[in-house]
Amino acid sequence: MDSLALFFTGALLAGGIYWFVCVLGPAEQKGKRAVDLTGGSISAENVQDNYDQYWSFFRRPKEIETTEKVPDFVDTFYNLVTDIYEWGWGQSFHFSPSIPGKSHSEATRLHEEMAVDLINVKPGDRILDVGCGVGGPMRAIAAHSRAKVVGITINDYQVNRARTHNKKAGLDSLCEVVQGNFLEMPFPENSFDGAYSIEATCHAPKLEEVYAEIFRVLKPGSLYVSYEWVTTDKYKDSDPEHVEVIQGIERGDALPGLRNYTDIAETARKVGFEVVKEKDLAKPPAQPWWTRLKMGRIAYWRNHIVVTVLSALRIAPKGTVDVHEMLFKTADYLTRGGDSGIFTPMHMILCRKPEKKTETATNS
Repeated sequence: MDSLALFFTGALLAGGIYWFVCVLGPAEQKGKRAVDLTGGSISAENVQDNYDQYWSFFRRPKEIETTEKVPDFVDTFYNLVTDIYEWGWGQSFHFSPSIPGKSHSEATRLHEEMAVDLINVKPGDRILDVGCGVGGPMRAIAAHSRAKVVGITINDYQVNRARTHNKKAGLDSLCEVVQGNFLEMPFPENSFDGAYSIEATCHAPKLEEVYAEIFRVLKPGSLYVSYEWVTTDKYKDSDPEHVEVIQGIERGDALPGLRNYTDIAETARKVGFEVVKEKDLAKPPAQPWWTRLKMGRIAYWRNHIVVTVLSALRIAPKGTVDVHEMLFKTADYLTRGGDSGIFTPMHMILCRKPEKKTETATNS
């Protein structure tokens, strides 16, 4: 009887692990499986060391002095988190307003399609995705607009993941992915018919530098839209709780310092853009974007058990548990930022690169 009970207990545990990993694990059918979690381009034995270095660098983002190191640590961050994001969140690494009657994936797709609708591109136009990640938005935008989308990401592992997803989706003829720093893009001047960035330029140490690069590669008359992470008019730097929340978001998302919403249009104009429209897409009547994080708490504990087991079995790299725990803590700060209204991840700014002025000759 004891051996029979032991057998059933073992079978139950095995069945539970299978259910967690193989059934509940992926965020979507084409996403990452828990047993395939890696450290991106970082070798398994170095994941823990890279996490420790990352955490040391970003523990106080406002005090970062060597901003030239930020791109390297952003690259490290995405090596550490890309597989976990895909497994637990999906292929679009951003938020969107909740829409009654729509799933998270449907709301995400509509949010992405709105970005390309705002820049008025035509089928066949060549547009730029600034900070494309593994290409979730790129594929939705290419399928919706039939424009040719070129994405740039600093992380080589994400380039390979995006190309794989593009091919599986049958969109590799419309989607191109380039590895590079969006502060120094490998594209000629006046080469794109439009551009967008979805919650990506927050990683730039100086927003002016990335906006200037986007301005450079856009054709005159073309539009650029960005969804920016910013603090709102409700944020008070004299409130210790507000400061704690914002710094928690910064260090958990590889940000060299969140900007205030008033800085965005000012920076765009400074590099030469005309500001067409500016709006916080998170404000009512939009439904709260952070409800997805609140609803994900049970999923987090389920996933944390899986990550802990896989790490203990050395299937997942050492350090994966720390990275997953960091992301959960960051999700709490993001939720608090959304609940209090001091932070928004979707401050939308729509800009135009002015048409070239025609010079008229004058007779002397």
